[in-house]
Amino acid sequence: MKPKILAFAGSSRKDSYNKKLIRIAADAARKAGADVTLLDLKDYPLPLFDQDYEAEQGMPENGAKLKKLMVEHDGFLISCPEYNSSITPLLKNVIDWASRSAPNEPALVAYQGKAVALMAASPGALGGLRGLVHVRAILGNIGVIVLPDQVAVPKAFEAFNEDGSLKDPKQQTAVEKLGQTLTAFLAKVKG
Repeated sequence: MKPKILAFAGSSRKDSYNKKLIRIAADAARKAGADVTLLDLKDYPLPLFDQDYEAEQGMPENGAKLKKLMVEHDGFLISCPEYNSSITPLLKNVIDWASRSAPNEPALVAYQGKAVALMAASPGALGGLRGLVHVRAILGNIGVIVLPDQVAVPKAFEAFNEDGSLKDPKQQTAVEKLGQTLTAFLAKVKG
């Protein structure tokens, strides 16, 4: 059985550096033998998480679709932009909606026992490292196995070639390795 990986960036921006980064890791995971679903969160607009909204209207349709996708996959590749030294509102909102339990459903079913590899690209000098700390803590606290290796690409505005690859071969290899490592880890767990 091939490991199933859901890959996405916590950005809705069309020319997002993190969308470019996630494609590199997703391609490497595919080449390593994973079945990868690459999605764009812009295709799944959601209202801001609100328990009153949830009580009155239930889970939004796109929230249910994202949660179903998360449940159906063994792990995640997530590229995390950094906003004000933390997680993006888009990514936090997706995590929050997918964390909601339906009646007669185990708590955190979209996250418990899943594994994730994290990466970030940022125009700043730290490459999104401060935001990755928060994403790592959130996911770890809801039952996701967060792999220890991560990649942060600084000065992202000058880091990519026209074809979407990284100019620095060491960075390119490190991002590819995230996809390969997650695939290998999930294969062992599933095996």
